[in-house]
Amino acid sequence: MTKRPITRRELVIDNYHGTPVADPYRWLEDDTAPEVQQWMDEQNNAFQDYIGEHSIRDELKTRLSELIKYPRCTVPRYESGVYYAWRNDGLQNQSVLYGSSKLDEIGEVVFDPNKLSDDGTVAVSSYSFSPDGKYLAYSLSASGSDWKVGKVLDLATKQDLTDTLKFMRYSGFSWLPDSSGFFYTRYPEPDVDTVLKADSRNAMAYMHLLGQEQSQDTLIHKDPANPDWGFYLHTDEDKKWLFMSVSYSTLFKNKLFYKPLANLESPWLPIADTFDEGYDLIGVADDKAYLFTQENAPFGKVVSIKLSEKGATDWQTVIPDQGEMLEYTVMVNNHLMCAFLHHATHQLKLYDLTGKYVRDIELPAMASIVGLSCKQRREEFFIQICGYLYPDTVLRYDFSGNAPSTWFAPKIDFPFGEYETVQEFATSKDGTQVPLFITRRKGLALDGSHPTLLYGYGGFNISITPTFSPQRLAWLEKGGVYVDACLRGGAEYGEAWHRAGMLESKQNVFDDFIAAGEHLIARKITSSGKLAIRGGSNGGLLTGACVTQRPDLFGAVIVAVPVLDMLRYHRFTAGRFWVGEYGCSDNSEEFAFIYKYSPLHNVKMNTVYPATLVMTADTDDRVVPSQARKFMATLQAADGGDNPIFIRIEKSAGHGHGKPISKIIDEAADCYAFMLVNLCK
Repeated sequence: MTKRPITRRELVIDNYHGTPVADPYRWLEDDTAPEVQQWMDEQNNAFQDYIGEHSIRDELKTRLSELIKYPRCTVPRYESGVYYAWRNDGLQNQSVLYGSSKLDEIGEVVFDPNKLSDDGTVAVSSYSFSPDGKYLAYSLSASGSDWKVGKVLDLATKQDLTDTLKFMRYSGFSWLPDSSGFFYTRYPEPDVDTVLKADSRNAMAYMHLLGQEQSQDTLIHKDPANPDWGFYLHTDEDKKWLFMSVSYSTLFKNKLFYKPLANLESPWLPIADTFDEGYDLIGVADDKAYLFTQENAPFGKVVSIKLSEKGATDWQTVIPDQGEMLEYTVMVNNHLMCAFLHHATHQLKLYDLTGKYVRDIELPAMASIVGLSCKQRREEFFIQICGYLYPDTVLRYDFSGNAPSTWFAPKIDFPFGEYETVQEFATSKDGTQVPLFITRRKGLALDGSHPTLLYGYGGFNISITPTFSPQRLAWLEKGGVYVDACLRGGAEYGEAWHRAGMLESKQNVFDDFIAAGEHLIARKITSSGKLAIRGGSNGGLLTGACVTQRPDLFGAVIVAVPVLDMLRYHRFTAGRFWVGEYGCSDNSEEFAFIYKYSPLHNVKMNTVYPATLVMTADTDDRVVPSQARKFMATLQAADGGDNPIFIRIEKSAGHGHGKPISKIIDEAADCYAFMLVNLCK
């Protein structure tokens, strides 16, 4: 039997609406306690001892380093006569910003985040160029934290100004017309000594002028009566109007206000003054605001509204609901460019500002749009696309009607032509058809012998579309099959699809994923002993729930940065924002359905669980690592078999954003080695 650390238990029992619930590992919630630190070290050492026994781990790390070492580039952004793009030579921990006045030249280094830390754990989070092209406002995240520090770079001297903005979390920058400053959002200074305990309540919107201390910034808006509300300020491209979006959860429901940018003392004028629906500003042309909404349009529509200093009037539907999910819309050359989802792949359509259809914008089959750069009055625009066997490629388009040209295409030494991606549909428990993207070697024998990795997410209105990952190539080379499942809870088929996977319907998501696994087995692509599942964040909840509900179905399970204690998740950091998606144990009716599937509370004693690796990070302040720690202690104590059950705790890392390449390679090597060792016994 695999040797596992033993975790002590305490007598802690909570009463939820008359139901007693034990929580014997509550002490593992105290991140800074020496005993918890010791527990993490012992668990990490146990996993490293285990994985270090298998030579395939080092073999995979070497191959992953080779596969990931290829030049990468984002879509270029045109700002005041300069094209800016983030580039990476392949193994740089963080991408570097380059600028050039010529589109066919790389240009010079503008900003290199790799110089900000020795280990590459300081990353750029958001950034914005000033209208005059002289400055770059940007925010930095350390060790993957959601807390950010704002800075301003002088693009001529390549030196930072003295401006330093602290206590930012969910904020970008929106510049004033004369480039003298910008709007941003911050929170009160935390009164705790760790990011995992810091409270993100009482957001405040400010205007900052270059050169002044943060303490001198002008307060634009706050609402102490509603401490959980967040505020996002943004201007139109012409800098005539200031908009404020107000939200309180991750659901697409917000209030939306505006005022003349030239008169900041004037009151906010409402566009939407309730949380009944969601509204996303696309752009403004001739004082007419174009908005995306799902009001009476489950797949989304575009509406327009006339703005004036007296109020918003004349609501008009510009592009009605098309019956397929409208994922986003942008304004380019005074047209509306719409990205629709067709069975979880992107299709682009162009309309004029009256809503008249102009033409389709051709994309490769089974592709996703992962980057887009355009201007409201500029004919030239760039789109970055990718697929499972199609590395991220940047295409240049214009309004001439000519075919797009390839602006940047990576070169990877891999026989892509020997593999294929096909789409199939699994039938869920209630008959729902669940799309699957299956990537495999051509001519694969259907004999059930292939190690297969099934990935899912299923929540928060997030769609799973084709993506490219060099790490997955190593899996394919080892004879593996990779599968993405498009589960309910996402946005692949509109708001009804999302709602069918949230709150009291969350079990549908787990049923969809289990059905996907059963489909792959029935098709003899794989077998239960050779089927691995993986998910992160809300997807970690997915794999955590599935391993407790169907431990017999899987040969290996990866549970990454997960939400697992569904009775207490809302008490930590950003958890309260997810109540609209999951429900809350404080509510007796919602407690009833949450408790039925909460992974932490559905681990059963003396059950044989498959090989399971839980992955978290010590400074993840979005989904706190105590969720993973408590689940691991519970699973290790309950397991009645001898399969390896370990936790891997990344140091100086967060939920995933800004993770340096070196950590990405190490994590992938550990993860793939763990799966292959246990699937290929």
